[in-house]
Amino acid sequence: MTLAINTDYQKGTGCPEAYLRAASAAGFTHLHWCHQWCTDFLYGAAEREQIRAWLSDFGLTLLDIHGPVGPEKNWFSQVEYERRAGVELVANRLEMHAALGGTGVVMMHAPAIAAKTTPAEAEVVWAKTAALKKSLQDLTPVIRRTGVRIALENTFEDRFEVIADVFGAFPADVVGLCYDSGHGHLGENRGLGYLAAHGDRLLALHLHDNDGVSDQHQPPYMGTLELSRLATVLAGSAYCRELSFEISIRNTAFTEIGPFLADAYSRCSQFAEQAKAAGWRSSDRKD
Repeated sequence: MTLAINTDYQKGTGCPEAYLRAASAAGFTHLHWCHQWCTDFLYGAAEREQIRAWLSDFGLTLLDIHGPVGPEKNWFSQVEYERRAGVELVANRLEMHAALGGTGVVMMHAPAIAAKTTPAEAEVVWAKTAALKKSLQDLTPVIRRTGVRIALENTFEDRFEVIADVFGAFPADVVGLCYDSGHGHLGENRGLGYLAAHGDRLLALHLHDNDGVSDQHQPPYMGTLELSRLATVLAGSAYCRELSFEISIRNTAFTEIGPFLADAYSRCSQFAEQAKAAGWRSSDRKD
């Protein structure tokens, strides 16, 4: 079974070596690189070289990278120098993905219209979206040169209006969708209907569970997510790569990484079988 796990299942900064070793020992084969996703950290050549060595040592393959929207370098900032710095930050992850032989995309947060967004708030969102589209124009040469696309991630109670607008402005070889199942399960505005409508642009997954109230990043079958429906919608989408999970130990009963990962791998494998039974097929699956 080929399954991907996020690198920050316990902590998202500092040295990730122990997390990679433990993920491999638990049976995960691919990584959703999530370290430093919320910082302004730029990966240099020495760091990429070390990560490449770890991937080789632990028999892991880089699937996707969660690109950063940092506290100061922000690709949809309305402050121009911050936006340009954000473009440099995203370009750093695109280059990193290509250098490490990644097989997927760089996933990015974007502005969003949510169920309870007010008209005044929506104005700000659309201004930020204009900045984001300018950044995508700046990044398109890097995307084409590296062959690494960007996938926009749905956020809490996302109505996919910004995502649809960006999809209308940029082709599928530049930008697609990263569906976050936990975000799509929060509040009254559930996301599976939007996923079904945009399944042809689905490039990446953040699979995790919660109670429908808070973003808990639990492994499958710990919360109340409609996993059978998710499997069916996934089967009807364009997604055909490894199933990728974005889970955390913090909202589980586990305190030790080893038992947490063993249990998580079992749960993730169970969902993979459920998706397979619903008709999902991966062109990369080796089982």
